Amino acid sequence: MSGIGERAPLDGLAERIEACRVCPRLVDWRERIAREKRAAYRDEIYWGRPVSGFGDPNARIVVLGLAPAAHGANRTGRVFTGDRSGDWLFAAMHRAGLANQAESTSRGDGLALTDAWVTAAVRCAPPGNKPSIDERDQCAPFLAEEFALLERCRVVVCLGAFGFQAACRHFDLRPRPRFGHGAEYAVEGGPTLLCSFHPSQQNTFTGRLTEEMLDSVFARARELTLR
Repeated sequence: MSGIGERAPLDGLAERIEACRVCPRLVDWRERIAREKRAAYRDEIYWGRPVSGFGDPNARIVVLGLAPAAHGANRTGRVFTGDRSGDWLFAAMHRAGLANQAESTSRGDGLALTDAWVTAAVRCAPPGNKPSIDERDQCAPFLAEEFALLERCRVVVCLGAFGFQAACRHFDLRPRPRFGHGAEYAVEGGPTLLCSFHPSQQNTFTGRLTEEMLDSVFARARELTLR
């Protein structure tokens, strides 16, 4: 595990992310969801703020998703925590030896990542899970600072086309390559971008993404860190 000195810059970034109120539509939506809640979580106190990344500051593998889920990370305060997408993601990371447990239910559930960091391109839950271009661009500097601090990053596992496009913009990958599950693209002087279908229910319930397919992505990510 990393020391306090290594965590401090990322902790400072997390504080600034969590205090952000730049995008009025996202602020209104995330806070409204936190007030109205879903019936199953009516007794819980929702986070209702932007969500920072988390994991091992020395990570060679960075997992990049779209945005917090309205009743997932917007409720729990930790990216991919408390929803079905997170169930799939952290189970796969556990099988790959990147997480100490297969479940992620709350910020205090004991989950710890080794050699991996999980984050999102947009930090607030967006209506319809669709941030606007302006909202996407307002969050981009946070992602840029995060990547700068994750100095050992060798592989970016891009969950879904949105995460992949965010990575391509950040690393200025041109011409813009095509997204496809299992596709990989090396950034000159930087990491390899490795694509996966997003572990959303839309993909997992329909069989578009299977456990074997997600496992193969993380197995490949681990292979790429050894190069």
